[in-house]
Amino acid sequence: MVDKEFFFTEDGLKKTEAELDHLKSVVRREVADKIKVALGYGDLSENAEYDHAKNEQAKVEEKIAKLENMLRNAVLIDEDKVDKTTVNIGCVVTVKEVGTNDKEEYTIVGSAETDPLEGKISNESPMGSALLGKKVGEIAEVEVPDGTVNFEIVSITI
Repeated sequence: MVDKEFFFTEDGLKKTEAELDHLKSVVRREVADKIKVALGYGDLSENAEYDHAKNEQAKVEEKIAKLENMLRNAVLIDEDKVDKTTVNIGCVVTVKEVGTNDKEEYTIVGSAETDPLEGKISNESPMGSALLGKKVGEIAEVEVPDGTVNFEIVSITI
């Protein structure tokens, strides 16, 4: 089975590498210390601190494994080679809903970098996938729970 590729901007790749490093070098050690302290409380069958620390350790190890997999299968988006005439991963696209003058700006990123609060949407999201391949002036149809919303591509930049 082929592993899924994870698309990253240079900034996103650096943030993910830094997060992994922090988890491995700082958080792992903190959790191990919590386990060590909890073991000192004695009977493990009724030791809530130990159970909590072991659960935290499992979550940290799961996150580390997930990030390692993402980085192992990372594809760096070369912004210099991104086609700016069509919407691609790495592009900043300005759209307006057809029938309104309200403009919105989105950066199309890989699923690993998605942050809707910062306007970073995944290429795999309904909006992102509808925008991919479109040119300025074209209409993207986005399926939403209430039906279909049409967005006109206003501009594409990097």
